[in-house]
Amino acid sequence: MEQPLILRHLLGQGILPEQFMENMLDRQMPLSGIANTKERFREIYDHFTWGSDEDRQFFFRFGEHAKMTCLILCTDWCPDVIWNVPVLFRVMEHADIKAGVLLMEEHLEVMDLFLTNGGRAQPIAVFMDEDGRVLGRWGARPAYIQAVMDGFKQSHPNPQASDYQENLNETYKAIGELYRADSGTTYQNGLIGELRQLFNRFPLESNPRGPRS
Repeated sequence: MEQPLILRHLLGQGILPEQFMENMLDRQMPLSGIANTKERFREIYDHFTWGSDEDRQFFFRFGEHAKMTCLILCTDWCPDVIWNVPVLFRVMEHADIKAGVLLMEEHLEVMDLFLTNGGRAQPIAVFMDEDGRVLGRWGARPAYIQAVMDGFKQSHPNPQASDYQENLNETYKAIGELYRADSGTTYQNGLIGELRQLFNRFPLESNPRGPRS
């Protein structure tokens, strides 16, 4: 039986969500349709709403029992971070799960434990119990968006090809359009649905934390 991955030394580490947001640089990502990364990140965070009350109740109830930490491996220069991490922050807040950001460049040895198809895709949200045992991970994109990038890599296996970058840029544009569709509702609901599936596999404490104020 495979032994669980234990990262106890990372408990209590990471930048707080508010610090991460404050320290972000203003960047432009035209291929992804992001005029100002810091503003877009904050806009998604500030205007987040639940797609359904059932989802909201699920994470609230989960947080009454679970004692977990979420560490998010990311940077502020990746468009997938801009779209997804504000939603992760909000869900963790609602579930009363402590969240921290590990800057990818400073934690490459950890990032390499959670590769996506052999690459350092971000963001990666790592969920651990009180003992630092890794319960699961999410990232780097909702599955239906990740499928677009997977399709590109399968059809363009040679990064040295003359048209590789042009086709990659078109793929980034297509992914940006998926994130922006329906004002972000579709991808956010997809992300939350995937988190629900993941959380349903996590063990819960037999004794809940007690009601939250």
